[in-house]
Amino acid sequence: MLIGSYPLVIGALSFSRAAPRAPALAHDAPGLVRACLFQLVLFGAIFALGWLASRASADNLLLRWRPGFWAIPLGFAYSVGLRVGLAIIAMFVIVVLLVSQLVKPEELQKLALTGRPDVRSLVDVQSLRHDPLYLWLNLTLVSFIVAGLREELWRSAVLAALRALWPGWFASRPGEIAAVGVAAAVFGIGHAAQGAVAVAAASLLGFGLGIIMILHRSIWPAVIAHGFFDAATLAALPWLFERLPQFR
Repeated sequence: MLIGSYPLVIGALSFSRAAPRAPALAHDAPGLVRACLFQLVLFGAIFALGWLASRASADNLLLRWRPGFWAIPLGFAYSVGLRVGLAIIAMFVIVVLLVSQLVKPEELQKLALTGRPDVRSLVDVQSLRHDPLYLWLNLTLVSFIVAGLREELWRSAVLAALRALWPGWFASRPGEIAAVGVAAAVFGIGHAAQGAVAVAAASLLGFGLGIIMILHRSIWPAVIAHGFFDAATLAALPWLFERLPQFR
């Protein structure tokens, strides 16, 4: 209950913020550091309470560093694979919608624009473009620690909780895959404030990261893959906003 509800609570708080909203990661480097520290302290407190209630071991939480040196290059390769996989799924959905004539091309374009992730609620794109320190803090601290490590620790804790509470359902390999699906759905719903596309993308990304985690019996390839994925996305935002006005 403690750890599983975390992204839902954070997502609900995002809806309650008054407009016009400042980005969650602030407008400048000092504000970004403060926002990151707040998120890490909040998550750390909830994670600690959950651990005190369960006393989950390092193996339960998949904290062993595996597979050695290969965790880093594998994480990078997985980040590329996840991006390609999301692109293929998106193209498949678009083709199905068009071929089945469920939506017309102009309606699909409108749907994509209205449902696209609201990145400005998360990050200041102008600061990414003009403030090198703000950019590099996003590419390192935010991508690999606040997003990668924090969110994969959350995922491993949810998987451990499901295995412990309902071993008959979630302890086997098929059960672990089902647990990854449960965690991915919760993770996606927690991004509802960023739009429908963000919910779908976060759910699919979360499922892929969870599969990586149980495949290697370790969070670290997933942490690194998550970090590289987010870093590449944040690095591309200034270019997208400049060259593609529809992203603004």
